[in-house]
Amino acid sequence: MKKYHLSMAFYLLIIGFTFSQQPFDGEEVLSQMQLANSYFMEKWPDVGKTIITNKERPSNIWTRGVYYEGLMALYQIYPREEYYDYAYSWAEFHNWSFRNGSANRNADDYCAGQTYIDLYNLEPDPRKLKSTKATLNMLLNTPQLDDWSWIDAIQMGMPVFAKMGVLENDNRYFEKMYHMYMYTRNHHGDHGLFNEEDGLWWRDKDFDPPYKEPNGEDCYWSRGNGWVIGALAKTLSIIPEGTPHREQYVYDLKVMAKALMLVQREDGFWNASLHDPNHYGGKETSGTSLFVYALAFGVNNRILDKETYLPVIEKAWKGLTTEALHTNGFLGYLQSTGKEPKEGQPLSYDKVPDFEDYGLGCFLLAGSELYKMK
Repeated sequence: MKKYHLSMAFYLLIIGFTFSQQPFDGEEVLSQMQLANSYFMEKWPDVGKTIITNKERPSNIWTRGVYYEGLMALYQIYPREEYYDYAYSWAEFHNWSFRNGSANRNADDYCAGQTYIDLYNLEPDPRKLKSTKATLNMLLNTPQLDDWSWIDAIQMGMPVFAKMGVLENDNRYFEKMYHMYMYTRNHHGDHGLFNEEDGLWWRDKDFDPPYKEPNGEDCYWSRGNGWVIGALAKTLSIIPEGTPHREQYVYDLKVMAKALMLVQREDGFWNASLHDPNHYGGKETSGTSLFVYALAFGVNNRILDKETYLPVIEKAWKGLTTEALHTNGFLGYLQSTGKEPKEGQPLSYDKVPDFEDYGLGCFLLAGSELYKMK
């Protein structure tokens, strides 16, 4: 009996330790993702309906492409038929093509290819990838490397190359992706858009030195840096171990993660301007969500130290779900489209941005990685 009690006490100690090590309640995270996603699907039941803001745009532009990235991440962990049908109907409506058709070099347009490839992998059919393959093969077989002249484009385009390289088992896609990424990193602007000393990226050539924020610091836009670190995480999640240049992406993700940890707000969010907290210094949802996604991916895949980064992730997700997520699923503090901290300001809990879709996509990407966290 004594041995039994000792064994039971040891068992309960182990169980208690195990539960204490689970940083997130997976069911709660899933519920929060579903809440936010249901709000959007109910608001936009017609997947082909055009988006009207300052002008009318088709629903396969980059903002909606980012949403469907998030939806497919949700579907991966919780494969409900309605999620698949919603994505499939969207792709069918647009004939599995892009805003300006094939042979288009704008990454904002072929961002939708990420979801097309995901849907193809679930149910292969050559017609689904006709436009995606035509576009990527054009990019692959032309010499230009300077297409991604703004850092948002890294997220819109890089994972498409990664997915196609895996699908076709063809390293040429990985090589082209790497050289385009490195051109943006090291050559756009005066000396590249990545400032390795600060561990952060200028949005484009308009914001590298001598451009400064009011406090004299360089201008590092939160969501722009979110696009980059999110793209690195997404690409690393796609390409196999041993893929050429993988170590470069790991290195850059680590450098960025360290820099971001140092500028997180006390409430868990990141400011729209990362190095000037007094210049549009309020909490911002899209950049914060992308940082959570990438940091959680880094921890889940042992790229980042869990003890160091888990508190950062926990604080950020708590902020997002208690201060930005409404009871009906709407996400507040979401910055409108643009290219710098001032866009769409001031932000607030209730303010509706010009597009709601991409912020939700970022939120779903973040939640999908937290759900996987052990």
